[in-house]
Amino acid sequence: MEEPIDKPQPISLSNFTNALLGSLKQLKMRSRPDDLSKIAVSQAVSFFALVYEKLRNAVEYREDHLMRRAAIERILSRRLMLNPEGTHEAENVLRELLWARYFANGSLGGKELIDIQQIINKYLTLKRKIITGRPVEIQHFLSEYIMDLMTCEIEETLSPENANRFSSYLFFIYQVLRKKIKIEGLSEDQKDAYFLAALEKSFRKSDLPYQRYHLFVTFYKPISTYTDKELDVFAAKAPALFKKIDETLTNSYVDSLTRFTRKQLPPFLILFSILKDKAKEAQEILSDKTSLWKQVDETCREKYQQLNSRVRNLAIRSFIYVFLTKMVFALILEVPVSQWLYGEVNMRSIGINTLFPPLLMLLIVSVFKIPGEENTKNIFQRILEIIDADTAFETNISYMPKKGIERKPILIFGFTIFYSLTFIVTLTLIYEGLLLLEFNMISIVVFIFFVCLVTFFSYRVKQIVNEYRLAEKEGVFTPLVDFFFMPILSLGKFFSGGLAKLNFMIFILDFLIEAPFKLIFEVVEEWITFVRKRKEEII
Repeated sequence: MEEPIDKPQPISLSNFTNALLGSLKQLKMRSRPDDLSKIAVSQAVSFFALVYEKLRNAVEYREDHLMRRAAIERILSRRLMLNPEGTHEAENVLRELLWARYFANGSLGGKELIDIQQIINKYLTLKRKIITGRPVEIQHFLSEYIMDLMTCEIEETLSPENANRFSSYLFFIYQVLRKKIKIEGLSEDQKDAYFLAALEKSFRKSDLPYQRYHLFVTFYKPISTYTDKELDVFAAKAPALFKKIDETLTNSYVDSLTRFTRKQLPPFLILFSILKDKAKEAQEILSDKTSLWKQVDETCREKYQQLNSRVRNLAIRSFIYVFLTKMVFALILEVPVSQWLYGEVNMRSIGINTLFPPLLMLLIVSVFKIPGEENTKNIFQRILEIIDADTAFETNISYMPKKGIERKPILIFGFTIFYSLTFIVTLTLIYEGLLLLEFNMISIVVFIFFVCLVTFFSYRVKQIVNEYRLAEKEGVFTPLVDFFFMPILSLGKFFSGGLAKLNFMIFILDFLIEAPFKLIFEVVEEWITFVRKRKEEII
C-alpha cells in the first residue's frame, strides 16, 4: 500500500469532483424573517414542549435526522383530524416546531408560513382528487402516501441548505459508483432507480416516507409546484405511480445494492466531512496529496474519537426505547400472569429479567473495536481513487449480482433443516438453562423476549462502529457465533418491527397526552401574547 505523502503532489480532480465542489458553493441558508413577520413563542411554553418532545422521541426509535419530519407528521395528523381542510394550519405547524425547538425561536416567519400553507393546500387537494370512490384499503394507502410526501416536502422546505447538501452528496456517490455495477437483464434506467433507492437506505438512512419522497422528486417535481391543471393530470396517474415507487423500494436488487453501497461509504463520509468543515479551502485541500492526507488523518481520528460517545448514547437510547415500549409492558404482565397460572411469583426470575438485558447490552457494546491507523490509510487511498481524474476506479466493475443457481430440492430441504436447527439448538439451550434457575414458562418467554430485543439493538449499535470501517475482518469464530446468534437477531428484528404497532406508550402519548397538552400550550401561548400586547400598549 502506498504510504501517506510528505512532499506536495498535485491531484487532477475529476469532473464529478469539480461538479460537487461547484454545487456546494451554491448552497444558501434560509434567510431569517424580519422582525415584523417572524414567529416568536414563549420560552416557558417552549421548555415544557421540549421536555414532552424528548419523552415522545424516547419511546419511538428513530435516527436523529428523521425526528423532525416525524414531529411534523404527528402535528399535521392531529390537527387535520379537527380541521380536514387544513385552513390556516401552517402557522400552527410552525409554532409547534418552534415550541419543541426544532428551529430557533424567531427563525421562522411570513415566507415560511406562505410556503408551508401552499404545500398543505396542494397535497390536500391532491388527496381529495385521488381517494374519492376507492376501496377503504386503497384510500388508506393513498392517504398515508400523501402524508409521507407532504411532511417530507415541508421538512426540506424549512431546511433547504441541509436538503440540498445531502442531495449533492448522494448524486456524487451515484455518479462515482453507478458504472461499477452490472446487473444482467435490467435496463440502465431500472438499475439506476434501484441504485438510488439503495443509496437512500445506506447513505441517507432514510425511513420509508423519505425513501418514497426522494425517489418521487428524482423523477417528478414537488407537488407544491404543480398548477391546478397539472395537478388534475397527475391525479389520474398518481396511484399507479405510488405503487411503482414502492415496488422499486422493495425489489430484492435494492437490498443487495444496499449491502454493496454500505461497504463503499466510509471514504465518502470522511470526504464529505472535510468538505463541510473546510468549505473555503476544499478546492486547495483536494488538489494536493499532502494537504489531503493531513485532513483525512485528522478527520478520521476525530470521527473515531466521537464513535465512543455515539455508541454510548445510542446504547442508552436503545435501552430506554426497549424498556419503555416493551419491558415495562412485559414485566407488568409477568407478575399477575405468573400469580394467576402458578399461584406464585419467582422473584429471582423477575430480578434476572430486569437486570440481565442492560448488562447484556453493556457487555456486547464493550467488545466493539474502534478502527485504527490502517483503516485511515485505506480510506485515504480510496479517496484518492474517488476524486482524481483517472476513471479506472469508476469504470472497474466491482459488483455483479450472481445468477441464481438452481438448487436441487433435496439441497434446499437440507439448508432449511440446518437453518431451523440453529433456532432449535439456541432456544433449547436457553430454555434448559432457565429451567435450572426455576423459571416458569411466562418468565422464560419474557427472558427470551428481552434478550432478543437487546441483542438486536446492540447489533444496530455495532453498525455505528463500522460506519467508518472500510473493510471488516471476519474472526475465526465468527461462523460459530453466527450459528447461535442468528436466531436471536432474527427474533429481535421481528419483535422490534412486527410488534412496533403494539407500542402502547405511543398510543398513550399521541392520543391521551399530546392533544390536550398542546391545547393547553396554545391557550397559555395566546394568553402570554395577549398580556404582552397590553403591556406594549401601556408603554
